[in-house]
Amino acid sequence: MSTPPPPHPAHQQAPGPYPQGPGPYGQPVGPYGQPAGPYAQPQPAPGAYQPGPGAYRQAPYPQAPAPYPQAPAPYPGGGPAAGCQVCGAAPAAPVTVRGHQGMLVVMRFLRRQGVFCHPCALAFFRDMQADTLIMGWWGPLSVFITPVTLLANLGALSGIRRIPAPVAPGPRPPLDPGKPVFRRPAGILALVPLALLGLLVLAVTALAVIGLVTGPSDGGSDDGTGTGSSGVVLTAGSCARNEASWPAQDLKPVDCGSPDARYRVIDPKSGSCASGDYAAYTRYSDDGTSFCLRPLKG
Repeated sequence: MSTPPPPHPAHQQAPGPYPQGPGPYGQPVGPYGQPAGPYAQPQPAPGAYQPGPGAYRQAPYPQAPAPYPQAPAPYPGGGPAAGCQVCGAAPAAPVTVRGHQGMLVVMRFLRRQGVFCHPCALAFFRDMQADTLIMGWWGPLSVFITPVTLLANLGALSGIRRIPAPVAPGPRPPLDPGKPVFRRPAGILALVPLALLGLLVLAVTALAVIGLVTGPSDGGSDDGTGTGSSGVVLTAGSCARNEASWPAQDLKPVDCGSPDARYRVIDPKSGSCASGDYAAYTRYSDDGTSFCLRPLKG
């Protein structure tokens, strides 16, 4: 039996409790199986702290969200703590402006509602009021609805005037209120229907007053069958003539000795006229009683 050859001197293993094998490519290896040489990395001593994989690579903790934006403080005198919905300026207050548009058969009811500052609210009021003055009259019902809408907007205007001027500007510029309503072309043209409506109201009022002062007309019969003389009053025992054709009556008082006398006025005691007599209308008496007209012979 042959004896194996001794190992090469370059591959001699250092004596120790854990004999190490040769490294790759003939390189010597150090303790714990790491290659020895100029490129070998130093190893920590046994028992030292070794960071685990992924150490110091954790994502940062999430940041707390930003606080909610605070609403602006209310304007002096009280009111909602909110900015204008158009420009964001403060102070602002709830405002409702209405409009109306008549279109012969149909109609439209318009409304602008929200929280606005003074310039933006005044701009909405002037635009809506001017448009209503021009387009609100063109319908049978719109003639009556438009004045009510215009008066309601005057109440909204009083609330707009109580909103102070903006003290905290918003991120956007406020609306331009523009010229007052009656300095715009629409407001000037609207004076025409307003003047006509005023004349109509004055005419109806004048007719009603005249009717109350003068009372019912005596120019016609009560039942529509004829006409009579205005202001004629008959008394029992007097005589009269009829200048109209029966059954219409146009009685005139005459002297009983005159040849023009045709009827004698009789006061009916029983409440009805005798046979052959005619009934006179009550408008010819002072107290509203009825008379009978008895034909005169001759």
